[in-house]
Amino acid sequence: MRFSPTLNAARAPLAAFAAMGIVWGSFAAELPDLKQMLGVDEARLGLLLLLTPVAAVTSMLLAPMIGHALGRMALPFAAVMMGLVFALPGQASAVWLFPLAMMCCGAATGLTDVLMNARVAALENERGLHLMNLTHAAYSFGYAAGAISVGAMRSAGWGPDWVMGTVALVAALVAFGTLEKDGAIHGLQRPKGVGAAHLGWIPVIGGGIILIAFLTENAAENWSALHIEQTLGGSPAEGAMGPAAIALTMGFARLAGQGVAGRIGEYRLLAGGAMVASVGALTAAAAVSPAMAYAGFIVMGIGAALISPTAFSLVGRLARPEARARAVARATLLGYFGYFFGPPIVGIIAGAFGLRYAFVFAAAMLLVILILAPLMARQRA
Repeated sequence: MRFSPTLNAARAPLAAFAAMGIVWGSFAAELPDLKQMLGVDEARLGLLLLLTPVAAVTSMLLAPMIGHALGRMALPFAAVMMGLVFALPGQASAVWLFPLAMMCCGAATGLTDVLMNARVAALENERGLHLMNLTHAAYSFGYAAGAISVGAMRSAGWGPDWVMGTVALVAALVAFGTLEKDGAIHGLQRPKGVGAAHLGWIPVIGGGIILIAFLTENAAENWSALHIEQTLGGSPAEGAMGPAAIALTMGFARLAGQGVAGRIGEYRLLAGGAMVASVGALTAAAAVSPAMAYAGFIVMGIGAALISPTAFSLVGRLARPEARARAVARATLLGYFGYFFGPPIVGIIAGAFGLRYAFVFAAAMLLVILILAPLMARQRA
């Protein structure tokens, strides 16, 4: 596999994925300090995060219109704004301000995610390349870099305002890499005379798989630091290594998957990944030490790494060419219900039963993919 042409083709979406990983990895590692700043418990923190998906879903619904209107500047605008708004949660010391700050983060992330995945799907089919695993690996490495950096900043005594402000600046600079000469995303607007039903079940089933993958993956990344620090008595640096461990594992697994995606059946990848990830989630739930939790997160990352990129790629490949961008946008919208609702749901479960049961919930959700993967295999464009 020639890697340089692949990297060159994927440069703009790679920057978007990396920027998104940086902001959310940093947020996950900073969550214990944000919780302390707000003076709330896990259940109330979960409720404060609930407006984030509302804003994200709204922006996702508007993403095709915005993407069409802004043309080649759509992805750069969304990605840079996403980086900058993540300074806000660190400034929101009043409880009532925090949901508003997170709404801004959710809206910018939702818009960016639809546009960057649609851009990758278009590049894959235009150039005959496998790019989803590579670009999603950039998210994982960005996430790990953000989490590790925040762990160092927290250990040095930095407050949430300085931490999130620094992260926002770095992510915005990375996001400038999304600028490209021919970056317009075609096919976002619905053709006249073609109803929404024309998309069929492909983005619905694919979106369901992505929903479960993101719900479990992002819930684990966002709450693993709290699990290690509060349940297992780890230090802030050890807590930051929780999201970093799963993100690094997923990044390397996705790079490996970049080479084997075309040689192993996609549906086997989906089912096998779900089973392995569920074992990792149960290991994290049963952990009695930070080391055992890391082992669980690593196994979880290996299993979950290829689920969402494989599902995105399948949606782009199975959909009709004229409906491809809209199909990916629809699957992204459905999938990111899991991305954004995962952390609040886990927070509510953790507040009621404890963080261990939250990871048991994640394992159960992963096994639902064993039902959805065969359904996806029966779909035809």
